[in-house]
Amino acid sequence: MTQKKPTLPSKVKDVDAFLQRVASTPAKIAPGSARGRLIFAMDATASRQPAWDHAAAIQGQMFQETADLGGLDIQLAFYRGFGEFKVSTWTHEASVLHRWMTSVRCHAGDTQLGKVLSHAANETKRATVNALVFVGDCCEEDIDSIGKKAGQLGVLGVPVFLFLEGNDAVARYAFQEVARLSGGACCSFDAMSAQSLRDLLAAVAVYAAGGRRALEKMAKIKGGETLRLAHQVTGKG
Repeated sequence: MTQKKPTLPSKVKDVDAFLQRVASTPAKIAPGSARGRLIFAMDATASRQPAWDHAAAIQGQMFQETADLGGLDIQLAFYRGFGEFKVSTWTHEASVLHRWMTSVRCHAGDTQLGKVLSHAANETKRATVNALVFVGDCCEEDIDSIGKKAGQLGVLGVPVFLFLEGNDAVARYAFQEVARLSGGACCSFDAMSAQSLRDLLAAVAVYAAGGRRALEKMAKIKGGETLRLAHQVTGKG
């Protein structure tokens, strides 16, 4: 019997579900740590150049939104070409991250989400990582393999928040599984939802730096899409 694919939710419902999941995720703050730590990973294969440039332009808001919470340390990770996977040092300066991102050019190649997940696991064994953000548009890897790695992150307490550009059905399924197994969330966006991506990245950054209480406060102040978060946050930070 032919199995029907589930109907994709509307963008509004997708965003609501994403924010609700972020709001309900318990924050893992390192003892004695002044700043939260977030790995910002992106697919840098050829099709991603426009989205990469856009992300570079808006990444500063993640730092701005978390300044009053003690700040945020971010590490950039990306893959491109055939087997090329790179990570930066940690930084708490928007200008430094922006300089790194604007120096990267996207190259054709295969996806390497598995390497991103493995790196996040290794990194958090050295020092607490509060969240992993991944932005991409496709997935060409074995879902069972990346699912196992996502589950390991779930055990380590590192939720993965994935942003899917477009509506590729295979990628969407893979991203949703990674989110489910790690305790994170998945949300889609497109070229027409630039503000959505900005707000959602900022929401995850605030979560990484200050937990759910900080998210609830942000929702009340900022309005827009994050305003709906005020009705979903439990108040337990």
